[in-house]
Amino acid sequence: MTSASSAPSVPATAELAATRAAELREQLHHHAHLYYVLDAPALPDAEYDKLFQALQAIEAAYPALLTPDSPTQRVGGQVLDGFVPVRHTVPMLSIRTETDTEATGAEAFDARVRRELDLAPTAAPIEYAAELKFDGLAINLRYEHGVLTQAATRGNGETGEDVTQNVRTIGQIPLRLHGEAAAGIAVLEVRGEVYMRRDDFEALNERQREANEKTFVNPRNTAAGAIRQLDPELVRQRPLSFFAYGLGDVQGWEIPATHSAMLDALQGFGLPVCADRAVALGAEGLVKFHREIGEKRDALPFDIDGVVYKVNSRELQRRLGFVSREPRWAVAHKYPAQEQVTRLDRIDIQVGRTGKLTPVAKLEPVFVGGTTVSNATLHNVFELRRKGVRVGDQVIVRRAGDVIPEIVGRIARVAKADEAAADLAGAESVAEPSRNPYVPNFHMPKACPICGSEVVREKGGIDHRCSGGIFCPAQRKQALLHFAGRRAMDIEGLGDKIVDQLVDGGIVTNLPGLYKLGVAKLAELERMGEKSAQNLFDALQKSKSTTMARFLFALGIRHVGETTAKDLAKHFGNMDALMAATEEQLLEVKDVGPVVARSVHAFFKEEHNKTVVELLLAQDMISFPQSEGAAAAPTGPQPLAGKTLVLTGTLPTLSRDEAKALIEAAGGKVSGSVSKKTSFVVAGEEAGSKLDKARELGVAIVDEAGLQALLAALE
Repeated sequence: MTSASSAPSVPATAELAATRAAELREQLHHHAHLYYVLDAPALPDAEYDKLFQALQAIEAAYPALLTPDSPTQRVGGQVLDGFVPVRHTVPMLSIRTETDTEATGAEAFDARVRRELDLAPTAAPIEYAAELKFDGLAINLRYEHGVLTQAATRGNGETGEDVTQNVRTIGQIPLRLHGEAAAGIAVLEVRGEVYMRRDDFEALNERQREANEKTFVNPRNTAAGAIRQLDPELVRQRPLSFFAYGLGDVQGWEIPATHSAMLDALQGFGLPVCADRAVALGAEGLVKFHREIGEKRDALPFDIDGVVYKVNSRELQRRLGFVSREPRWAVAHKYPAQEQVTRLDRIDIQVGRTGKLTPVAKLEPVFVGGTTVSNATLHNVFELRRKGVRVGDQVIVRRAGDVIPEIVGRIARVAKADEAAADLAGAESVAEPSRNPYVPNFHMPKACPICGSEVVREKGGIDHRCSGGIFCPAQRKQALLHFAGRRAMDIEGLGDKIVDQLVDGGIVTNLPGLYKLGVAKLAELERMGEKSAQNLFDALQKSKSTTMARFLFALGIRHVGETTAKDLAKHFGNMDALMAATEEQLLEVKDVGPVVARSVHAFFKEEHNKTVVELLLAQDMISFPQSEGAAAAPTGPQPLAGKTLVLTGTLPTLSRDEAKALIEAAGGKVSGSVSKKTSFVVAGEEAGSKLDKARELGVAIVDEAGLQALLAALE
């Protein structure tokens, strides 16, 4: 709550208040457009909030100044009793869909248009507007003299539902169009799609999981369900976006002569229009567009299920007209479906490179996303329970390009299988009330199916993991790569391709085996000449002399990073004492909490992990010539003692590791997150959210030159 001393000031007279309110609305509209539509914010969130609060204060003091297009009207609103029907002045018609997966759909459409226009084979190619077919909910926005007055769903095409309050919460939709030209248009109905970006959808589901609430099936259903919520505040909490692509009723505006020019005009009015569109010439141009979008489809930040072709000339559109309430001048050309229904035959367990155990669904093969799918991830047992999925169920499988297929929900049992399939678009991952959410025919194993080590789950965590670590074959490659890392044992030359050959060929089965490699054996590897083999051998020999902290970090114990490894090394002084430590003794170490203590104790409780460490030390493969049993006294000035710094962005000359080393050598601590306790944020090019957080909290910000000055002069 804002205190009285920090409350925004309100002009003393209604006249001054009106002027100031108009200025604030203009600024807020401008910055909202930069943020939501152009993705180029020019103002920190805190500054935007100040402007917003100032306008709120004026409108509260002078209610007559509140306007329908005020940015303050985006937030909240009364809960609706129901939706009021809206009769569309111009019907919202569907368009014909070509369901083939090849380019022939584009060629057939072009041939049909040319035939309808009675064009000779030698006539010039027709110009088309080619766009994306968004996977969301169609909406009609009505602007009167540039101000949003109503928003309605498509409904049955003739009559939709009034969802104005809900649509007002969508930041990308302007409450007032830009420019005097837009203000002069008596009525402008803009048709478009409300959708949800993939990253926003994933973030929403992550919040749902953290709150132990139901997760959502897909972005399309979530967006459609959000728009039809009766509480606008709930809609505001769901991150929705919008693209404009057409017109409804228009009064008082001379519509541009082509569809593409009309979209340019809408963009000029401040409406978001998708950049992935083109003017294509003839069938050849449409085929090219279809292919190019198909290739980039999976990289798009939102879902599409096809592309749309429209004759670009409005005059030709008029001549072509309609048939069966579908325009002859437009067609949708769909890509292969990314969701299908199939049967879940069994559930297996997969052990990942980091030891995570993932339930994997074995499916009755189904063609989805352009390929046949027989396996799909279930993420973890808790997600499996939320979705109520069991062996024998009919499930919804989703695959997008190279993304691993996943089960997003199941089809509740109904009288007819074809009715279930028909209901797919609206299906959600929920169980019937009478069905126990716990899966009776599946349990997570207590022992790793690969190495037999104990399976552990951290208190409050959702993932089950194998505690085998460096011993488990499933984790062997990842363990070796981490062990060889620059901040661990620093074995230069031991990269992915070499590790793949060593593990796949059975040459190295554990860490001691790494140090038994000779030059001759290394030279036998693919693309490994004698000189490269000698260099890798030398790097292995050099890594034998290290510190306990580096070695401990290299073991890859979960939750043990570089700083924790240093703290453990300083506290215990040697590996024997550390391996024998109880959880209670581990909790005595600086900055070690229950999660880290349990993880370290569980790692060394596995005899095979202890054996690997003991072999490495006993056979002089690894030694610690520099003891870390006690903290060494500082050898130089400590200008950053007691200070916490955060690094963000790319510095001109220093790498992240080099900057961190300089800060730590000067007595400072480097943190990964910004808080009120942060002393300085060191920002380089392309600094991200940490820089924004620093500005919000008023933390001092310096560049590389400023850091060097701190290192040299700070008292």
